Amino acid sequence: MAENDPMTLASSTASVMVDNDGVERLMVGPTARCRCYSCAGRAREQRDRYPVAVGNPWFESVAVAQRRAERILPWQVYQALIAGSEAGLTVEDNQAAFREIGFAPRVADRASERNLATSVMGVDMSMPVLISPTGVQAVHPDGEVAVARAAAARGIAMGLSSFGSKSMEEVAGAGGDVFLQMYWINDRDWMEGQMERARAAGVRGVILTLDWSFSHSRDWGSPPLPEDFSLRTMARYAPSAIVRPKWLWRYLRRGTLPDLAAPNMLTPGQVAAGETPPGFFGAYGQWMGTPQPSWDDLAWFSSTWGGPCMAKGISRVDDARRAVDAGFAAISVSNHGGNNLDGTPATIRVLPSIVDAVGDDIEVVLDGGVRRGADVVKALAFGARAVMIGRAYLWGLAANGQAGVENVLDVLRNGIDSTLLGMGIGSVHDIDANDLLIPDGFTRRLGG
Repeated sequence: MAENDPMTLASSTASVMVDNDGVERLMVGPTARCRCYSCAGRAREQRDRYPVAVGNPWFESVAVAQRRAERILPWQVYQALIAGSEAGLTVEDNQAAFREIGFAPRVADRASERNLATSVMGVDMSMPVLISPTGVQAVHPDGEVAVARAAAARGIAMGLSSFGSKSMEEVAGAGGDVFLQMYWINDRDWMEGQMERARAAGVRGVILTLDWSFSHSRDWGSPPLPEDFSLRTMARYAPSAIVRPKWLWRYLRRGTLPDLAAPNMLTPGQVAAGETPPGFFGAYGQWMGTPQPSWDDLAWFSSTWGGPCMAKGISRVDDARRAVDAGFAAISVSNHGGNNLDGTPATIRVLPSIVDAVGDDIEVVLDGGVRRGADVVKALAFGARAVMIGRAYLWGLAANGQAGVENVLDVLRNGIDSTLLGMGIGSVHDIDANDLLIPDGFTRRLGG
């Protein structure tokens, strides 16, 4: 391989310098690895190995999309996406664990064509990737609508958060297949009302998030976030917005300001009554104030919805079995992107034990740490039906709106296809753990 080949550069230690023309120039040589999450250590550690023209909207990896997003977003918004909890052990392990796994490629009798298509909860998809629900997408004025259009254009399903900034009617109306993410929140009557609204909007299924997510502290500090983006608030946050003018300009040229309301946190009766939706922190407070569910409650939830329903946040084998018994069609092996209980193992580490226990009885998807097509293939080899992505598509949304999300999905699709080609495998359904190089002691089994 040539010395200046991008793949060679990708495996070397490199740093990037931005010249006076705004173009990133590759600098190869020893660099210190920043572990400080307050300055996005992981992103800076991977400052790219390729020359990247700032004016070029296309990007070739999720890492490039993240750097673009960092340049565009106010630091408070960017840090809110980095997130993590406590010491950041889980958020780092989610990605680091994938790097521990290798491949065992074939060199003959290789498939000449690759089939990437699959289905999740009855929805056919062009590849085994779903959009994971994320709350209040104040990274771009088009928010979840842009994401829905991108998902539809690339033939995959989208999860829409109850805490999202766009209504389920607007997002479902953008085309494509939408799963509404819900919490166990308020009371059963309220949740039934939200389900009724989701059915009327044409939602294909629901995702019930079960892993508790409340970070009391972060060693790198939590960014100050406002309750809303009124003119008064914008004036207070003006210094950070001024140094990132592109983000603010996107809103101003549409004659609007970022909106932290949660329009999906209203039942049909509340919508009809003209009630104002709560802000993100108000909605979050409703969730925190709701007593946590029992397994009987979860069986009621699945039965009441009466259609495809996913339990999100599973990491224990016994919980996976209980989800099967409660009537869920799918489970998401997830730790809330490392924003949950710090010290929880990476999801890819616990995936094999869960698939071994319930993989014949329920669809299993993985959520957490996926940044490239090779990561998707590794999850599939461990038995996942598909993966969910969160931060990866948010970087694309921040970088270039709908086209940026489509770009991220294309990066993943190309990565899946090229990995299967290199492995000599013709379908995402044919890969298994025998195609991986798995270090001793890699996997974890939680629960009985």
